[in-house]
Amino acid sequence: MRWVELTKPDGTHFTQAEAENLQIGQVVCIPGQALGAGSPGGCPGRSYTVVKGDTLSGIAQRFLGDGARWVELTKPDGTHFTQADAENLQIGQVVCIPGQPTGGKVLNFLRSISGSRTVAGQHNREPNSAPAMWTNKIQTTTGRFPGLWSGDFLFEQDNINNRQTMINEAKNQWRQGAVINLMYHACPPNQGEACGFDGGVLSHLSDAQWNELITDGSNLNRIWKARLDVISAFLQDLKDNGVEVLWRPLHEMNQGNFWWGGRPGPQGTARLYQITHDYMVGTKGLTNLIWVWDVQDLDFNWAPYNPGDRYWDVLALDIYGGDGYTLQKYQTLLQLAEDKPIAIGECQRLPTANELAAQPRWTFFMAWAELVFSGNSVQQIQALYNAANVITRDQLPGWL
Repeated sequence: MRWVELTKPDGTHFTQAEAENLQIGQVVCIPGQALGAGSPGGCPGRSYTVVKGDTLSGIAQRFLGDGARWVELTKPDGTHFTQADAENLQIGQVVCIPGQPTGGKVLNFLRSISGSRTVAGQHNREPNSAPAMWTNKIQTTTGRFPGLWSGDFLFEQDNINNRQTMINEAKNQWRQGAVINLMYHACPPNQGEACGFDGGVLSHLSDAQWNELITDGSNLNRIWKARLDVISAFLQDLKDNGVEVLWRPLHEMNQGNFWWGGRPGPQGTARLYQITHDYMVGTKGLTNLIWVWDVQDLDFNWAPYNPGDRYWDVLALDIYGGDGYTLQKYQTLLQLAEDKPIAIGECQRLPTANELAAQPRWTFFMAWAELVFSGNSVQQIQALYNAANVITRDQLPGWL
């Protein structure tokens, strides 16, 4: 009679009436369940959740290129599907895909939780002299540290001077088991660094300047790569200390207020992302970066900003629209991501545990600095951080 110990994602227990009316696809949280392999969605690499109309041969055709290879698919406990299992596939069942792509401990962990649980994240914007300020305020509010810590290289002189302080905090958070996320509000290459936000980060390059920027060897191209040289030295420090980084450059690529954003097509923002990727990985050797392609919910015209499958590992959506976490946003993102992890790159209003349960492919959310407290009540923050389908730092497996 231990069914009474099972809970819903919001932490509440099932009533007798709910037990007698369980719904297909409903998420049930198991007490004492370990993260990772063996948990729902906890495959060692890629996983897929069965929907209506799926067959194992169809799943094998999609992921392995050959329907006959369905016999290689496994359950989260590592056992293979029998012919009887194949003929009685259940909606909501998790299928593990063999031959997982490499990508380090963090990316593989995000893959393993996709479809079941979501890491709680918190951004820490300026000042870089206090790079855990908002993370610590979340801990004071909820009694739990966010599972994801985020920092920014920033653009003003004081914050530039304290970039190493911020990087040292990234190393500290990594040692304590957090996922590390970094971003870069960069000054435009036609201005010096430091710069202001208005008229600097928020500014516009002419078409001629843009074409110069994406032309290898041009003056603006050399300036941009020189900026990347500076940033890469800090990221190399993290690499030398074994730190894997969710790296989110040129964020909100469809946001035209940023000097880098709002240019769709192969020679637009996506091209600068490709140049940035190839320089930081190919020239600087930063193999510790997990590349995040990030757009904002201004519209649904995200595909023209896709830099290409080989350039990104995680697709993130910044959700600030008043309509919140709509099914259309979620499904549109899934169509672009396919089997790659997706995430809520930034938000003011936090998703609820029930919203995450209804959209279970979100692998992390990241609240924006002080906005987490202006967009949510203390009770709402506490409820989310204590939900069974939300992962805080103490629940992460650790990386050392």
